Amino acid sequence: MAAPDAAAPFAAPAAAVTAAAARIADEPADHRFKGLPPDTATGASTLGALAAERRNLFTGGFPTPCIALSAERLEHNLAALESFTARHGLAFAPHGKTSMAPQLFARQLEHGAWGITLAVPHQVWVARAFGVPRIFLANELVDAAALRRISADLDADPDFRFLCYVDSVRGVALMDEALRAAGARRPVDVVVELGAGEGARTGARTEAECAAVADAVAATGTLRLAGVAGYEGEVPGADPESVRSWLDRLTALAAAFDAEGRFAGLEEIVVSAGGSAWFDAVADAFGALPPLSAPVLPLLRSGAYVSHDEGHYRALTPFNRVPDEGGLQAAITLWAQVVSRPEPGQAFVNAGKRDAAYDLHLPTAHTVRGADGRTRPADGITVTSASDQHLWLRTDEQTPVEVGDWIGFGMSHPCTMFDKWQLLPVVTADGTVTDLVRTYF
Repeated sequence: MAAPDAAAPFAAPAAAVTAAAARIADEPADHRFKGLPPDTATGASTLGALAAERRNLFTGGFPTPCIALSAERLEHNLAALESFTARHGLAFAPHGKTSMAPQLFARQLEHGAWGITLAVPHQVWVARAFGVPRIFLANELVDAAALRRISADLDADPDFRFLCYVDSVRGVALMDEALRAAGARRPVDVVVELGAGEGARTGARTEAECAAVADAVAATGTLRLAGVAGYEGEVPGADPESVRSWLDRLTALAAAFDAEGRFAGLEEIVVSAGGSAWFDAVADAFGALPPLSAPVLPLLRSGAYVSHDEGHYRALTPFNRVPDEGGLQAAITLWAQVVSRPEPGQAFVNAGKRDAAYDLHLPTAHTVRGADGRTRPADGITVTSASDQHLWLRTDEQTPVEVGDWIGFGMSHPCTMFDKWQLLPVVTADGTVTDLVRTYF
C-alpha cells in the first residue's frame, strides 16, 4: 500500500464530536468528582470555569489523592500514532474503551482517526451521544435490544458507519433474528473474526469455520460481510514469529474470501487488527496485502497508546523494537499524600485500590514533592501492597519521607487507570491545570 498524502485520507469528520465534547465544560464542578478543590463542591462553578482559572495542581486546592494527565505527553502520544499510521498507510480506530473520554475521542479524530473502536453496547451509546460517526465494535453483538438500537441509528443516520465481529453461525442467526424483528432497513456490516489460536479469546479457530460463518452471513438479508479481523495480542505465547504467522493467516483469509467472490459489490474491504503491543507487525503484514477486488481499509485499533504507562505497555510497546519509528510517554501520574509513618521503613499514602491501577502491577513511586514544593526522585520507596484507600510503602531507613509529603506514582494498564476516575485534570509541566477530561464508564 502506498503511503497516504498529508490529507489523511482515512480520517473521519471531527468537528461535530469536538463541539459535543466541548459542552462537557458546562457541567457543574461538584461532589460527583473526586479530586476537585473543596471550594467547588457546591457546584457553583463549572468544569470549564475551573479549567479557565488555571489553578496549580499542587497549590490550587486540589486534594489528594488526585490524578494528573500530562498535557505535553498526551499530545506527544496522539501525534506519535498519527504519524506512525500515516507513514504506513493505515486507517486508525483507536480503542475507546481505554479512556471512555469523549474529549479524547475528539482529539483522536482531530489527529486523523478513521473512527473509534469499542467493546460493549454501553460504550457505543456514549460515543453516539457525542456524535462519533464511525464505530468498530470488537465483539460479536447478539443482544436483541442493542441490535434494535444500532439498527435504528443506522436507519436514521445515513452517515453513521458501524461494524462488528461475527465468529459463529449461532451468533449470525441471533443477529439476523433480532434485526428482522426490528424491521432493519440498512444491513449491519460485519467482519469475520479469526481467532488467535487454541486457548485464545474469541474468534473462529479455523479458516473452515470462518468460511461457514461467512456463508451464514451471506444467507441473511440483514447482515453484510465487510471484511475480516482479529486481535494478534491473544496469540498464545506471542512473539514476533507467532504474531506474524497469525497475521499472515488473517491477510490470506481476506485474499481467499475475495477470490471466492464474498466481497462482491463492496466499495472497500476491511482488514483489521492491532492492539498496543504489535502494531509494527500489523503495519508490515497489512503493507504486504496483495491487491484485492476493492480498495482495502487497513484498520489498526490500538488504544492504550493515548496515555501509555510505566509498566505493562512500557515493556511491550513496539517502539522498543523500532525506536526509529517514534516513541510513547507515560502521561498519567497519581499523586497521593503520606498520611502515616508509623515505624522506620514503613509509610502509607492516602490512595489505594479505589484510585490506582493495580490489576497488572502495583504502582511505582517516581517523585516526592516536599512541603517546600521541591521535588526529588522517589529513590528508596517501593509499593509493597494496596488496600482500598492506602498504598503500603517500604522505605529505606535513610529515605527522607515525611507525613504530608506528596508522592507521584506511575501505574500499569491505562484502561484501569482511567476507569478509577470520572475526571482527570490535564496538567502542564509547571503544574497548571488547563482542562478536565470527563470519563463515562
